[in-house]
Amino acid sequence: MSARPALGATQPRSRAVLKEPVWTPEIPLYFYTGGLAGASAGLGLLSDLRGEGVLARRAWSLALAGSVVSPALLISDLGVPRRFLHMLRLFKVTSPMSVGSWILAAFGAATAPAALHSLGGGRLGAAGRAAQVASALLGLPLSSYTAALIADTAVPAWHEARRELPFLFAAGAAASAGAACTMLSPVVHAQPARRLVVGGAAVEAAVAFGMERRLRALGVGGGYDEVAGLNRAATALTLAGAALIAARGRSRPASVAGGLLVSAGAIAERWTVFQAGKRSALRPEDTVGPQRTRVERDLSRGAARARARAAR
Repeated sequence: MSARPALGATQPRSRAVLKEPVWTPEIPLYFYTGGLAGASAGLGLLSDLRGEGVLARRAWSLALAGSVVSPALLISDLGVPRRFLHMLRLFKVTSPMSVGSWILAAFGAATAPAALHSLGGGRLGAAGRAAQVASALLGLPLSSYTAALIADTAVPAWHEARRELPFLFAAGAAASAGAACTMLSPVVHAQPARRLVVGGAAVEAAVAFGMERRLRALGVGGGYDEVAGLNRAATALTLAGAALIAARGRSRPASVAGGLLVSAGAIAERWTVFQAGKRSALRPEDTVGPQRTRVERDLSRGAARARARAAR
């Protein structure tokens, strides 16, 4: 039996197996604003229930702003506004794009009265509280469904990270919401937001480290290696901002500076994931490598065919 050719030997490095994703730069910004809005709604509801009115009003204002900006970014990527409406013509539970579109639309519809209820001092009564609960519940999948969306593609760096990406995006959303509320709230009212920043940043950094380590073990971490500078900057900004808030959070200048650092780190992290996926799609070894590894380890249906060929 002849030896198997080296990985990529039958296909030049310049010829990709997959097409590069065609999403525009608005998409990683959409990842950030959607996560910020969803996590802010949850923070707003909890703050209202705890009687933290000052923090709740900031959080609901952020959720409302995110519910407006997020569809605008998505529509900008689609190019034609009516395409977004076309995605609402049916609900397909097996399609992350369909489910996400409905979540985004429902979140916007619930967040407007929820924010009005908080900013108006609870004047909407039971209906306003119901809108807040609905918005907060919808905010949970809104902050992470985009991870399922990109993981449902053939892009190696996204698909192979399908177990970690939802946790990465959810933790980043929590850190983003906490950072924004820390910057916008008086320090005496921002303690819950500061805790959210520190906890979210720590989880995000840990998940990102574990995810990238596993991807490299699978042979699909090359996309992250190609954006290593941006990747390191994202981690450094997030951890530096969280550390500053944890150590000097009762100082207004430190809170603002820390919040800005964490926010910049969150955007950079989304951009890192986006760019690493695009680079990974152009790397034929990232596409073929995991498939061969599974066959060799008898972890896929192709393993039976490989054994049959070897026995001939």
